[in-house]
Amino acid sequence: MATFEEGISDTLSLLRRKGPMTRAEIVAETGLSRSAVNLRIDALLTARLVIGSARETATKGRPAEVFSFNSGRGKLLAADVGATKFRAGLCDLGGEVESEIELPSDVAVGPEVLLGTIVDCFEKFLAETGTDAEEILGIGLSLPAPVRRGAGTTVNPPIMPLWNRFDVPAWFSRHFDCPVFLEKDANAMAYGAARFSHPTADDLLLVKIGTGIGSGLIHRGHLYRGADGAAGDLGHIPTTLPGEEEGPLCKCGNRGCLEARAGGWAILRDLQEAGEPVHAQDDLIAALAAGRPAAVQLARRAGQQIGTAIATAVNLLNPRIVVLAGHLVAAGGDHLVPAIRERVYSRSLPLATSDLTIVPSDLHPREGLVGLAHLVSDGLLEPAQIGRLVERDT
Repeated sequence: MATFEEGISDTLSLLRRKGPMTRAEIVAETGLSRSAVNLRIDALLTARLVIGSARETATKGRPAEVFSFNSGRGKLLAADVGATKFRAGLCDLGGEVESEIELPSDVAVGPEVLLGTIVDCFEKFLAETGTDAEEILGIGLSLPAPVRRGAGTTVNPPIMPLWNRFDVPAWFSRHFDCPVFLEKDANAMAYGAARFSHPTADDLLLVKIGTGIGSGLIHRGHLYRGADGAAGDLGHIPTTLPGEEEGPLCKCGNRGCLEARAGGWAILRDLQEAGEPVHAQDDLIAALAAGRPAAVQLARRAGQQIGTAIATAVNLLNPRIVVLAGHLVAAGGDHLVPAIRERVYSRSLPLATSDLTIVPSDLHPREGLVGLAHLVSDGLLEPAQIGRLVERDT
């Protein structure tokens, strides 16, 4: 038998999926008794998580009351942090982004400095929109780092060592009294792609190709994190080339990782070694956009190497769609994407690729922010959290 929180969450989830419904329609859809549905709807109305309205009819008589999810019940804050930039946003409870801003970031400086900048953005959103801090129901933060599942901490992040085991929810509790959800950046991006761009794809793999390389997996409609949160670390799959004993040194301390060959920082390194006047990721993006031969050649080579790794993932996971995201895809997709597709289709099993689609993201650069908004919204309305918003009738 469902608990009170499970019942409330299930009913609200039904309204979010199906749209406005009458009590009778909810009874027919769920098989619950009229009294059980009334109990749930009354609790959701009291909590202002649903609103009721009259349904227009063509016949005489009293119109039926329909109930719909109230996305204006509260606000969410989210920040998608990358190695060089972050995007912050103010969202409604349904995950719709209402205000957003992108600013430079430096994850190497440590958590307190960067999180302080993010809170400044959050407070600016509140001031500009007239939103009270009490209206904030949840906060989401994504980081380019391994995130321990359910713990709110990163674990030995290669490019941001000062963040190791830093308690992100505890830090935010100084400023906001609400749950905080910490997620790996590629997971948030995968969720955004699944919820916004490919809602019918139950099995989706998103590969982020930016300064680093990572991936997020949607399995049977849900984000798959693995036992501890380490699933999807595509960038640190070991690779070897013919005649090579050890590959290039990766930021994680190992040698021969895919990221150390094909990530944005590795391509920048190789361009510098070739004598090209590039110093930062923006220079690499400009070189790709301008079609400079050395940058194009390295991007194509990176695409082949990434494609080989994705082919392994396709054989193992059998996704329906692979979404390619990140600033290198946006800037150099004409060179990266064809190379990736060729490798995946030539090195994966026919059954795994017979209905496989490989596409660049159509959400750049908002995948992570959109995904976080929906992750926080969904998390707050799950049984484990919805009790904060709905009072049990005693």
